[in-house]
Amino acid sequence: MKAEGDQQGSQPGSGMFTHALLKLRASPFVGRVKNALRRLARLGTEGYRTDIQRRLVVMNLISYLIVLTTLGYSVQNYFMGYEKYAPVIYLNLAVFFVALLVPWSHRFSDIAGGLIIIVTEYIALFLFTAFLGHESGLHLQYFVAAAATFVVFGVERWKLIVPLVLLAIALHVLAWYMFPEGSALIDAPEHVLRDLYLQAAITTGILIAATVYYAFSLAEAAKAETDALLRSILPDSIVERIKKHPGRAIADSHDHAAILFTDISGFVALARELGPERIVALLNEIVSEFDALAEVHGVEKIKTIGDAYMAAAGIPVPVDNPAERLARLAIDMQKVIARLRERTGIELTMRVGLASGPVMAGVIGTRKFTYDVWGDAVNLAARLENKSRPGAILVCPGCQRDLAHAFRLESHGVIEIKGVGEQETWFLIEEHARSDDGSREIKSTRSLH
Repeated sequence: MKAEGDQQGSQPGSGMFTHALLKLRASPFVGRVKNALRRLARLGTEGYRTDIQRRLVVMNLISYLIVLTTLGYSVQNYFMGYEKYAPVIYLNLAVFFVALLVPWSHRFSDIAGGLIIIVTEYIALFLFTAFLGHESGLHLQYFVAAAATFVVFGVERWKLIVPLVLLAIALHVLAWYMFPEGSALIDAPEHVLRDLYLQAAITTGILIAATVYYAFSLAEAAKAETDALLRSILPDSIVERIKKHPGRAIADSHDHAAILFTDISGFVALARELGPERIVALLNEIVSEFDALAEVHGVEKIKTIGDAYMAAAGIPVPVDNPAERLARLAIDMQKVIARLRERTGIELTMRVGLASGPVMAGVIGTRKFTYDVWGDAVNLAARLENKSRPGAILVCPGCQRDLAHAFRLESHGVIEIKGVGEQETWFLIEEHARSDDGSREIKSTRSLH
């Protein structure tokens, strides 16, 4: 009972602490501090590309870190003995003031701040080693400077980075041989030198690890962004083939596929009536809902051209029932249009054409490339959409054969189709529901009405 009482008694205090922490985070003061820190990190980065801004923000943070550490070292050295460590104190203060110039220097060039940091550190580390000897380990931080060049300048400036890395190595070796044990200009106690070496080694290891981590995180982020962009343009299986065999042409034949075309009736007049902002917002809502439905039904969106939407089933990955998938998609798409018409009061109607048969598909172009489909079934689906009625779905004989067992269709008779000739067509009405014994009933689960 006592333990239970203790537990209960501790909960109010814990809750009060959590509440106080949340209140502190939400306070205007904390908000102002966060905004001030963001502004400090972004000083001088305006007007640059996003990737350069990111690098300049890192450069600013490095300069602020140098400002804090050198100021701390100056205070530490002052209490260790001003008369003895005065040269080190003034050198730290010099680095302090130079580091403050880094955000201001971005207005001249995106590499000006990096050059200020690197040159200042190279000179300062050499002088620190001269004052305290290589027993202090301060020259180890040349390796940090060498690694930092990749971050502050960007890998693309390798012609600048390579000489700076070689110079850092040369200065490290030179400092080791020029300032051996007993040659330091300041006679620091052994325990001070030991502490400095330990501090330098730890700092060097941590900063190199942080630099490598940052570089890899940037590479992984860029890879993820590229991968996401590719997958938003191309089917996943095509993306994997491109990554596995870059540069190889992708072209496939598919014997059993289905193609869907949609088009909003009277779109040009509707666009004039609504204006650019409203029509773009409406189209974005329609296409976004269509994209979600395509994913639900396991079909591939091919492209949109204005108010036209094209989708396919059975490509790039073959499926057993491509026409059925697109038929269900088409019925649900018409429901989206009906729902938007009712909600917005805008007279929206859409024609749909659906055809099946063999097609060819592949990646077209090298810049702004697309995954495209062509063949008789594509042309037929486009013609059927044009011959359809607003609010209706017109299908070809092949689709009728594939859908008759699961859907109700009404004959539209024989019509003349450009490039095809006379063709019997049907309107897709609804999908039959399954009874408990698995047979089809004339009860609808998907219907246009």
